[in-house]
Amino acid sequence: MHAAEREKAILGLLADQGFISFRDLQKQLAASPATLRRDLERLAGEGVIARVHGGAHLLSNDRASVDLKLTGVPFHENINRNRPQKEAIGKAAAALCETGQGVMIDGGSTTLQMCPHLDGLNLQVLTNSLHIVSALLGQPGTRILLPGGAVFREQNIILSAAGDDLMPPFHAPKLFMGAAAVGPQGVMQADIVLVAAERRLIERAEEVILLVDSSKFQGSSGNVVCSLETIDIVVTDKGVSRQELKILKECGVRVVIAD
Repeated sequence: MHAAEREKAILGLLADQGFISFRDLQKQLAASPATLRRDLERLAGEGVIARVHGGAHLLSNDRASVDLKLTGVPFHENINRNRPQKEAIGKAAAALCETGQGVMIDGGSTTLQMCPHLDGLNLQVLTNSLHIVSALLGQPGTRILLPGGAVFREQNIILSAAGDDLMPPFHAPKLFMGAAAVGPQGVMQADIVLVAAERRLIERAEEVILLVDSSKFQGSSGNVVCSLETIDIVVTDKGVSRQELKILKECGVRVVIAD
């Protein structure tokens, strides 16, 4: 693992926990104690982290948020991939909402496709996506809530890179979320910062609904957000295989196939 990759991993662990001990860092990363100390000293010298006895913590300042960038496909490249399937999935997912509900919609190119179908439902929506905010602004009956944090331009979403819980005190019957990949290991994202943010959303939801087109089942690798057993409903398209459907159903997941 190169120095840049180790620094990314260190910042990701700190984003999830706020603090990490040196002992835990050694367990997580395949690097010598001397190498890890140099990494921590370099990050501390840049003003991103603070060294404390036994470990380090991420500084809750804007610089840490700005310097930390997301991996994975940028939103503007992902929005048109499998667009017809995503539009159908978004419409089917919106049909699961009930008038007047409070819901959470995680940022993503598939969850965005829900927005045109939410008009008139008078929902209260907590979202971390500026794209979703823009799509909902023209709906007079939809109330929009945003978390605190920094804007990550690759995905145009708001995240708390320092691991602070800056979400409003909001609990929702339903969370709609996407994924970079899905497999027997669970729901996966390319970036550990997204993992931490989505876990905080899951904690606030009574029902977790995953929106993924069938291509997401074909490359199951990444940072695990949650197990399949955590998911209540998967909304996908007709391209999903029988084996993938079997795995989901064995985990107690209800599957909705979008037309």
